[in-house]
Amino acid sequence: MPDIRNWQDIDAKWLSDALAAGGIDAKVSAFEAGKVGTGQIGDCVRFKLDYERDVPGAPQTIVGKFPAEGAESRATGIQLGNYHREVKFYQLLQPDARITTPPCYFTDVNEETHDFVLMMGDLAPAEQGDQLAGVTLDQAQLVLKEAAKLHSAFWNDERLDEYAWVMNTKNAPDPLDPGLVTGLWDGFKARYGDRVTPEATVIGDAMSRNMEAYNGSRDGSRSLIHSDFRPDNMLFNPASADRPVTVVDWQSFGYGPAGADVGYFISGAIAPETRRANEAALIDLYLSEMDRLGVSDYARDEFVRHYIAGAYQHFFTAFFAAMLVTQTPRGDDMFFRMLNGAVDLISDHDALDWYT
Repeated sequence: MPDIRNWQDIDAKWLSDALAAGGIDAKVSAFEAGKVGTGQIGDCVRFKLDYERDVPGAPQTIVGKFPAEGAESRATGIQLGNYHREVKFYQLLQPDARITTPPCYFTDVNEETHDFVLMMGDLAPAEQGDQLAGVTLDQAQLVLKEAAKLHSAFWNDERLDEYAWVMNTKNAPDPLDPGLVTGLWDGFKARYGDRVTPEATVIGDAMSRNMEAYNGSRDGSRSLIHSDFRPDNMLFNPASADRPVTVVDWQSFGYGPAGADVGYFISGAIAPETRRANEAALIDLYLSEMDRLGVSDYARDEFVRHYIAGAYQHFFTAFFAAMLVTQTPRGDDMFFRMLNGAVDLISDHDALDWYT
């Protein structure tokens, strides 16, 4: 089996061994490697492969994921257990998840250092979604169908509570220190100043000082949830009948309210005016898919509570991540797209005072 190493240290033999771990008996003779994507916590690299001989089914390119090179982002990935968690998803949960994910050739993690490697099938010409650009309604409908696949596969599945690396299970580490959350929010306001709107200030001040109420809003039915369900973590290929959308970045998943993934996605990926005109139909689509896939006991009122909680989660993720990862101009713009989209959804549902 291959060892765990940085992508700059990978050679042809290592790539051959990684493919062999995934059932591909082919010897790589040469390759080119270059970064792809816009990940905040992990770095993705595409490997273009040449072989000693032609082997049916051997991929021309594969994509590897590695710890972020940026020191702050890497430290965050380690602190939050993101690297360890993603490897465990592909090793243990992917086969039953129903949702469309990349094929995995090889993955492993050092549980002490959190160094990891994840070698996946390259889904080009599928294109990564863009949080700043958002999605079309057609894309949103495809994404909600994928969400229903995941949520129905692990609906109220108490076996997930056995895993300490699934967030919010009985065996998972304690939630974040409330003092840390408050400090990060106050630091976010200080860093960005007038870019933080009055409405966002109201939400952030109340939420960051009452995380217990936030957690309580997520009580009820549970499933495996992606927890960072947004366009940057999706690959779109409208020409593919089998894979029109593939969901990636399984670093943050947890056992929680399914509707939170839906609210998280919709609040940040669809322009407010488009969301308002189509929100009811999108919710109907998701709930009908859940029913078709065997989940008939997700009451609409419970779903809506979880849906709004997902917008709050989107808000939380935006300011929390902004203060922990390496700062970039695109990252700042992305986090504010997330933050302000969440504010709009929360306001439209008269939920500004949930945690006051």
